[in-house]
Amino acid sequence: MNNDMKKLMRSRGNRMICGVCGGIGEYLNIDPTLVRLIWAICSVASLGMGLLVYFIAAVVMPENDDIVM
Repeated sequence: MNNDMKKLMRSRGNRMICGVCGGIGEYLNIDPTLVRLIWAICSVASLGMGLLVYFIAAVVMPENDDIVM
């Protein structure tokens, strides 16, 4: 059985705060800066709910053991 499935994990090499947006960017193969920008816009539009979701994701998502820079 092939074990090459992609897993959503926090990034260790591409992080600003906790690595959530970097991990999402790596998972979706897009620039993490774009993910951060979209996340910031959604956080402002939802009156800060995005910050709560970010920190919940930081607790729930496992950290990637591979350092990729």
